[in-house]
Amino acid sequence: MDALEATPDEFRAALSRLAAGVVLLAAHDPEDGPHGSDVGMTATAFLSVSLEPPLVLVSVREDSRMDELLGRVDRWAVSVLDDGHRHVASRFAMKGRLSDRLLFADTAHRRGEASGAPLIEGALATVECATEQRIAAGDHTLLIGRVLSARVPSPDARPLLYFRGGYRTLG
Repeated sequence: MDALEATPDEFRAALSRLAAGVVLLAAHDPEDGPHGSDVGMTATAFLSVSLEPPLVLVSVREDSRMDELLGRVDRWAVSVLDDGHRHVASRFAMKGRLSDRLLFADTAHRRGEASGAPLIEGALATVECATEQRIAAGDHTLLIGRVLSARVPSPDARPLLYFRGGYRTLG
């Protein structure tokens, strides 16, 4: 390692001081089973890229199930989680978790019209996207998506945040 490069622990400690919104990234896999299946993952690396055209960016771990799926399907959705969705964020972030099918069965959601992906009921906002670009970046893949649909179903709810390695709420 270069002497002028942060160690992974230094990097993690420094960036843990940046509060981030928490989202559930979801996509529908039409090839999995007779009716397809839904895949979801908790993410904190989600941001606006451009207003015209409307673009967002989300980061997924390279070689993850979500990375593999989004290499095959170009439609996906993001639900911006509110402070009542801590259990959703935790469950979809667990390593060795139950199947996504069971997790979605226990989570109130509706199917997005533009993406076919699950959208979490009560989310602060939902965004449905079509992939414009995939960029390899270290151990992650950055996906830039064109926003097909954007809704604010719960405008008065409070956000769920990720800060210093844990979920937090405002107030």
